[in-house]
Amino acid sequence: MCLKIAPFPHFIGRLNPDWVLLVLIYWSLALPSQHSIMKVWLTGLLTDVLVGCSLGEHTLIYVLIIYICILFHQRLRQFPMLQQMIFIFFCLSIAQIAIFWLESMRIGTPMTPFSIKNPIQLNSNFSISFWLSILTGTLIWPFINASLHFVRHLGKSR
Repeated sequence: MCLKIAPFPHFIGRLNPDWVLLVLIYWSLALPSQHSIMKVWLTGLLTDVLVGCSLGEHTLIYVLIIYICILFHQRLRQFPMLQQMIFIFFCLSIAQIAIFWLESMRIGTPMTPFSIKNPIQLNSNFSISFWLSILTGTLIWPFINASLHFVRHLGKSR
């Protein structure tokens, strides 16, 4: 959660993926029986308070994505890393689009990411920088997976 709110420079801040969601995805795939939806809900609520957005925004998104991960955890664990990265890309995309949609509803300008009502507003809100954090999160998934796998097995050996 510290990486989520760390004061990075503007350009690096756009590359900052949703670290909390990536860690939650790993643990829901690695230990689905110990990773309950209630823990994810509390983590999402804590993230909402930490980031300062509407209560329930990250909570809803995290619960939805982790529920999908827990449903398909046996299949996803057998996927090669490239297919896991594609799955992570779609999970992060769903989360980013949902946050975009909820934020646009909150400020009173309902807009879907793919609407073409006002191209200027669409370009300013939904530009390439919108996708940078998704791409970064997808590309670092193998490192997160390996490092948390190491931490999990280090804890088992003690």
